[in-house]
Amino acid sequence: MARKKRQWSPHHYNHVVMRGNNRQIIFNNAADYQAFFRVLQYAHQKYTFSIVAYCIMSNHYHLLIRSSEVPLGKVMAIINRRYSDYFHKKHQYTGQLYERRYFAELVPSPIGMLTVSRYIHRNPISTKMPIVEKMEHYPYSSYHHYKHDSPSLYSFLDTTLLRTYLSQISPLRSQSYCHYCEEEQIEQL
Repeated sequence: MARKKRQWSPHHYNHVVMRGNNRQIIFNNAADYQAFFRVLQYAHQKYTFSIVAYCIMSNHYHLLIRSSEVPLGKVMAIINRRYSDYFHKKHQYTGQLYERRYFAELVPSPIGMLTVSRYIHRNPISTKMPIVEKMEHYPYSSYHHYKHDSPSLYSFLDTTLLRTYLSQISPLRSQSYCHYCEEEQIEQL
């Protein structure tokens, strides 16, 4: 049975998730996380893309990413291949690192972008046993750049877009992006 062809739109973001095989850990320590960020930077130099939200957990990662110049598959092929090569060499690992090909879902609207980014940023506190007390304490998420309005070392991260979307949606117009993410329960928009 043939795999379903992926949709690509240079004008839309995709929620991308990649998980370790059998949910195994694919980021063992700070060096692994830093290697992943180097891979993202390398891929960004090769094919320009934009990320508005990310969260790198120990056994999976989330990206809210848009590739405007080449199909997203080309970008993801570089990211996943280079990180896999790094991991295999560094940890003398053999076998398949990832569970299957990456999940990607097109996010067609500003409301969808806000919903998905909130989900991504809440990952470290939404686990059965929260990893951190507050989202901004998790070092491998883009959330702290929003919370502290701090510039990113990474040229692929854009922290302006989601804030503009929030100001366009009437029930959320008066909220800050961080307040929107931190609310325990959120009404459906």
